[in-house]
Amino acid sequence: MAIKKKSKARSSIPTSSMSDIIFMLLIFFMAATTLKTVEGLKVKLPRARSIAKLDTPKQSVLYVFVDRTGRINIQDKIFNVYDISEVIYPIRRRDNVLTISLRADQETKMGIVSDVQNELRDASALKVNYSAKPK
Repeated sequence: MAIKKKSKARSSIPTSSMSDIIFMLLIFFMAATTLKTVEGLKVKLPRARSIAKLDTPKQSVLYVFVDRTGRINIQDKIFNVYDISEVIYPIRRRDNVLTISLRADQETKMGIVSDVQNELRDASALKVNYSAKPK
């Protein structure tokens, strides 16, 4: 009677569920990553004594940049002062909780800021936030 040799026990890592784990991680990082950040114009924000953070989600905030030369940037495009209401009104109609965050340079002339405010009023932008830095 011949005795058969037993095969050695294999000591390898099971890789059958490895692809499932990789796809779950890939989906998680795709959902958790923000791809686009708001660049806008370079503005030096004015100082304020007290500031409050916005409670609205970032998806419901539209940034309007006004630099010291009077250029106006909305969604990475330069606009004229009198085009603001035509640009913002359709966006505001799609999003009822839209908050406009006005980021004006501290050396911007008040006349330009006033014109921007009037155009925002014409666009029915009811929630306007003025960005500033703490003192």
